[in-house]
Amino acid sequence: FFVAANGIVSAYLLLSLPFSFFHILRSSAQRTRLILMFFDMAMLVILTAGASAAAAIVYLAHIGNPNWNWFSFCRQFHSFCERSSGSLIGSFVAVIFMTLVIILAGVALARRP
Repeated sequence: FFVAANGIVSAYLLLSLPFSFFHILRSSAQRTRLILMFFDMAMLVILTAGASAAAAIVYLAHIGNPNWNWFSFCRQFHSFCERSSGSLIGSFVAVIFMTLVIILAGVALARRP
């Protein structure tokens, strides 16, 4: 789910880039800006859900669960856990940046008459 969510969000961001340039050039298109902002929020939800689901799995890989006889996966495969933790950190940084972009878009919409 983590990879699929990041792929969907990346594809959406690439496809919405021309619309963003259009809105920079034409400041009178208010309705389409609201639609774009709505889809940005939907992508933020998908990105957060994917990162959160992956965080739960990475936590289990690092700590394990002795009650269910699941031992730490990271004791055997160090490089996998380092890479998965790094990609998880990158995904949460993307969540923060998407949140900032949505807030800035909202402020820009509120300032325009």
